[in-house]
Amino acid sequence: MVEKVIIMGAAGRDFHNFNVYFRDNDRYRVVAFTAAQIPKIEGRLYPPTLAGDLYPEGLPIYPEKDLARLIREHQVDLVAFSYSDVLHVDVMHKASIAMAEGADFILIGAPYTMLKAEKPVVAVCAVRTGCGKSQTTRKVCHILREQGKKVVVVRHPMPYGDLQNQVVQRFSTYEDFEKHKCTIEEREEYEPLVDLGIVTYAGVDYGKILAQAEKEADIIVWDGGNNDTPFYQPDIHIVLFDPHRAGHELLYYPGETNMLMADIAIINKVDTASLAQVEQVRRNIQQNAPRARIVLANSPAIVSQPGLIKGKRVMVVEDGPTLTHGGMPYGAGLIAARQYGASEIVDPRSAAVGSIKDTYLLYPHVGPVLPAMGYSDEQIADLESTVNRVECDLILFATPIHLTRILNINKPAMRVRYEYQDSERPFLEDALLELMEHRGQGG
Repeated sequence: MVEKVIIMGAAGRDFHNFNVYFRDNDRYRVVAFTAAQIPKIEGRLYPPTLAGDLYPEGLPIYPEKDLARLIREHQVDLVAFSYSDVLHVDVMHKASIAMAEGADFILIGAPYTMLKAEKPVVAVCAVRTGCGKSQTTRKVCHILREQGKKVVVVRHPMPYGDLQNQVVQRFSTYEDFEKHKCTIEEREEYEPLVDLGIVTYAGVDYGKILAQAEKEADIIVWDGGNNDTPFYQPDIHIVLFDPHRAGHELLYYPGETNMLMADIAIINKVDTASLAQVEQVRRNIQQNAPRARIVLANSPAIVSQPGLIKGKRVMVVEDGPTLTHGGMPYGAGLIAARQYGASEIVDPRSAAVGSIKDTYLLYPHVGPVLPAMGYSDEQIADLESTVNRVECDLILFATPIHLTRILNINKPAMRVRYEYQDSERPFLEDALLELMEHRGQGG
């Protein structure tokens, strides 16, 4: 019998699971996607051009709150949970809703949806959003390029716009960001790589993306999103851990899966975490993933003119996803402001307007910092208005991109960057190259 299916997602893993598991499978009929985490990604259609011959009308995308109703109305047999950075207990709450309505609930095995590449793949993943994947990806690319390798990055999807125009996206210039109408969240991931001259791919159909990326790469680096597992089968699997959230490696789906599959486990931010926090993470890795080689790393905040921060009333803008579904109350910007002697951290929450005000209500754990939310033109306008309403001497933008290129700001601003830095031996380069040599990918 054909089973009716709903795929629960957040515009990324859900589409990939559909493409590789359900799309051409006569056993199933997917009736809809549900969407969560990202503002206003529901109400769209997964287009017929992507959905395949079994779905000539495409597939609707509904808000996750409609799940129970959709199961009843369509007499759904199976719900496939397909997004990331969710507490284990919250996954089971969603399973309970599905099962109470009479549907089975599944988590698709990570290796089952990994595509096999012809070129070697180094995957950079994490146990939570905001652990430091992006700077680690840049470090891995630097190491591999120093070995004479041509590196292409494939980034976990962020298709928040017109899906049929986002099947395969290639980024090598700033003009490509405009061509593909990138959100702030997308630019935060792609722009630092393009600045380094690294071709970066993303999109919706990761089979088609892989076929194109392999044409111009000696090695593919998978740059993961959230705490999701790789879409490509990794030859070397690097996983980031955040000691500021010690213990979370055991609490979040599918971050714990990443930990269990890790070849190299990087405990990041040891320069700002306590020894007790670092050792708690180390013990959890040793007990649960004993074959992983542990590397300790720093994530120093870098500013061009730190002296300009001292004595100033500073408002901090942080990376959006790190604060929202990453669960952090603040990030590198607040640490830099305190480190370099700001006289006051100005709280922007009372100045928030529109969708930015809604973000604070939805994520009440966020501290006296401003999440750089920009999933739409409307939200970017709300962000700009909020920034300009705050009375302060200086704005610190702790985002991976130059937000001043996107926002018109009425006060002085400075960028805070963060880069990967080895803390002590073994260094990441040593661990990575030794594994490559052992697995026949050196030279």
